Amino acid sequence: MTATPAPNGNITHEQRFELLVSGIRDYAIYLIDPQGYISSWNTGAERFKGYTAQEVIGTHFSQFYTPEDRAAGLPARALATALAEGKFESEGWRVRKDGTRFWANVVIDPVYAPDGSLVGFAKITRDITEQRLMQEELLASEQRFRILVQGVTDYAIYMLSPAGQVTNWNAGAERIKGYAAHEVIGQSFGMFYTPEEQAAGRPQQVLAQAARDGKFEGEGWRMRKDGTRFWAHVVLDAIRDEHGQLIGFAKITRDITEKRAAGEALEQARAALFQSQKMEAIGQLTGGIAHDFNNLLSVLSSGLDLIRTQYPGDRKVLESMRRAIDRGSTMTQQLLSFARQQPLAPTLHNLNQLIMGFEAVLQRALSSAIHFELDLSTDIGNVLVDEARFEAALLNLVVNARDAMPDGGQLHLTTANVSLATHQVGTLPPGRYVRICLADTGTGMPPEVRRRVFEPFFTTKPVGRGTGLGLAQVHGFIAQSGGDIEVESAVGQGTTFRMYLPVYDGVAEEPAPHTDLERVLIVEDEPDLMDVAAELFRSLGYEVLTAANGHDALKILERTPNIDVLFSDIMMPGMSGVELAAQVKDQYPATKIVLASGYPQPALLAADMPIDRFTFVSKPYRLSEIIKRLR
Repeated sequence: MTATPAPNGNITHEQRFELLVSGIRDYAIYLIDPQGYISSWNTGAERFKGYTAQEVIGTHFSQFYTPEDRAAGLPARALATALAEGKFESEGWRVRKDGTRFWANVVIDPVYAPDGSLVGFAKITRDITEQRLMQEELLASEQRFRILVQGVTDYAIYMLSPAGQVTNWNAGAERIKGYAAHEVIGQSFGMFYTPEEQAAGRPQQVLAQAARDGKFEGEGWRMRKDGTRFWAHVVLDAIRDEHGQLIGFAKITRDITEKRAAGEALEQARAALFQSQKMEAIGQLTGGIAHDFNNLLSVLSSGLDLIRTQYPGDRKVLESMRRAIDRGSTMTQQLLSFARQQPLAPTLHNLNQLIMGFEAVLQRALSSAIHFELDLSTDIGNVLVDEARFEAALLNLVVNARDAMPDGGQLHLTTANVSLATHQVGTLPPGRYVRICLADTGTGMPPEVRRRVFEPFFTTKPVGRGTGLGLAQVHGFIAQSGGDIEVESAVGQGTTFRMYLPVYDGVAEEPAPHTDLERVLIVEDEPDLMDVAAELFRSLGYEVLTAANGHDALKILERTPNIDVLFSDIMMPGMSGVELAAQVKDQYPATKIVLASGYPQPALLAADMPIDRFTFVSKPYRLSEIIKRLR
């Protein structure tokens, strides 16, 4: 397609057009007659097809097609389509003169004469091999990425629509969340949130933040298909097109439940170690002070003894001084106990036996409005413990429970065998332990009080009601015995202390047999009357056990052998003394039963109480009358 300028430098419109077409090098532009033969050829066609105009004009345009396309009749279909539809456009492989191939974008338009007759076809071809290769590389990259994402099983990776619907789903998402792709695609991603967060609109808040800031990252509980929960780390990125329009979100979720649990366990271990080190440091300081204070008290005590010998007349002042020195000495012993510098005399014991032998004392320490219940596990292991110090620790805890229940409540003391793993309780090594648990229904403690409850001199009681050394003494004794103590408490939900003492193999010491004393079980719901009756029986040489009601009395009878006398009030809440006596007579026929009441015997008989089956004494009873009835 060569243009010749007009004479005198004038160029016609047709010549300008021919020059324009001929000068285009990036497109092959040429004409084809109605039968497909080439009738013109531009520079661009020559450049990327390799033929000169002389070589191709008059030849059929099908020579540029691959053998496969020619065999399939594609050149003829292209012309037919252009003629029928006014245009043919497609992409495909084409062949150069040297036999190499290039990827072409082809447009064929029919050309008509002014009278409407077909002149031929205008064909424009562009070499887009580079774009094709880039597109193929992009598709291959996308395919590789898709395979990569699908192959990831430790992360849930999926896309969301702008409204939050799931649009794809990888193998990691299926493994972590439990849903197959067909179960979630099209569903809102809010289904993975807990019901509480769904109700609070959390999924919508997350989407809004990601759309606003470009990214959301956080942690929280998520739901699996089976309803279980897992702790998730979530990243949500907003995806926008080249115009900045939001087209969706990319979401990555990782199950970090185990990592979180491990982190919490590590933090608890660090806190326990810090608390242990702090208590150890306070203990060392307290022990040093107590030793020095004890030396001062020794000087005062010795000097006071000398003064008493020289000035025997001032007894009242000297006794006041002695009581003050004794109180100081008691406080010193408590300080030494907390500091674990108080010498112990441990022996092997069965704690159930120690607790049952000390039960009466614990009962008397409580008010009548507090129901005290024992639940002692059978076959607990033996522990190496100082009996007197253990009883003092137990009494300390019971008194604290009593003070936390001024209006009454329940106190539950239990024992059990437990096996502890490393760091399960403080810094205790793994192994077998006996757990002593004391749980009350009192006022409970806020966290800031609970954290300091074992510190010496720390107390929330009014001035004069406590020294702040009771629980510190308990902590020191338990630690000195090779164990540990935990406290669990919340305001309004009561307090639970758990003591752990290591199990020792061996035979525990049996309580000293009371061969010369008979046992009496006194059942009385009035504490003052119980104390009076207990003292009367002790004066008669009896070993005394006490219970505040019939149910507790039956429990004592179950675990205490050879109770000789049951001495019970008749009118008690819950189980009456007559009902208790009837059960005891059936189960323990060797036990003598004496019932007492402030009501006269005829009135009780008239009320259908069969007290004539048992020995009866009227209140107020005297020592002589009790002796007479027992005989």
